[in-house]
Amino acid sequence: MRFSANLSLLFTEVPMPERFALARQAGFQAVEIQFPYQWPAAQIGQALDDNGLQLVLFNVAADTLLEGGEGLAAVPGRQQDFRQAVALAAEYATLLKPACINVLPGRCYQRDAYTEYWATLCDNLRYACQLFAAQGVTTVFEAINSLDMPGFIIDSHASMLGLWEAVADPALRMQYDIYHMARMQQDMPAFWQQHLAKIAHIQFADCPGRHQPGTGCLDLAGLFRQLQTLGYQGYLGAEYKPSAITADSLDWLADFASRR
Repeated sequence: MRFSANLSLLFTEVPMPERFALARQAGFQAVEIQFPYQWPAAQIGQALDDNGLQLVLFNVAADTLLEGGEGLAAVPGRQQDFRQAVALAAEYATLLKPACINVLPGRCYQRDAYTEYWATLCDNLRYACQLFAAQGVTTVFEAINSLDMPGFIIDSHASMLGLWEAVADPALRMQYDIYHMARMQQDMPAFWQQHLAKIAHIQFADCPGRHQPGTGCLDLAGLFRQLQTLGYQGYLGAEYKPSAITADSLDWLADFASRR
C-alpha cells in the first residue's frame, strides 16, 4: 500500500514549508495539501524536489466552505467564480503535476433549490474534467458526512454514485474518505467490491474523533488489506488530526513498513 501525508493536518507543529522534510523523514514518499494557494507554486515545487516527494492531490479553492459557507462548485450564479478557482488550480497543476485535483461539491442550504444546485454541480464538474484532463490530471470529487458538515450535497454512497452517473464524464473519478463514510455508517467493503474502479484516491482517519489509526473503532488495517486484495493501486492519504504531536501518531506507518 502507498501512503501520502496530508500536510494540511499532519506536521502542523511547524510552518508548511518545513512539513515536507518531516514527511520524508517519517517515511512518506508522497504528500497532499488541501488548499495550497497560500504559498507560491514554485515554493511548493522546490520543497517537493528537495525532499524527493510527489504531490498526489490538492483541492480546487472552495471559498468559505470550511467556515460554514456553501462553497463554489454547486452554487447557482457563481459559475464564473468556480471557473476562476479551476483556472488557479490548473496553474498550480502545471508546475506541481498532481495525480488528482479534488472538487468539493459543497453545501446546499436552500433545499427547495436542490435541483438547481445539482445541475450546477454537474455542469461545473464537466468543465473541470475537460480542463484538468488536458493536463493529464484526474478530476475527483468526494462525499463528506453531513453530521460534521450539515447540508453537504454529497454525503453517502448513493449520492456519490448518483453524481458520477449524472456527470457521465469518463475523466471523472471519486475521492473516497473512509472517515466520512464511517460517520455515515456506509458499507465500505461492499461498495469497494462493486465500484473500486471509480475511485482514484482514498483518505482515512479513525472514527470517531478523526484521529490516527488505533484511536477509534475502525479496523483500518483490515480495511487496507481488503483494498489491497481488491487490487487498489492508488494512494491512501493520511488525512487525520493527530491526537498529540504528529511524530507520536505514526506507529501505524511503521507497522505497515515492517510488514512489507
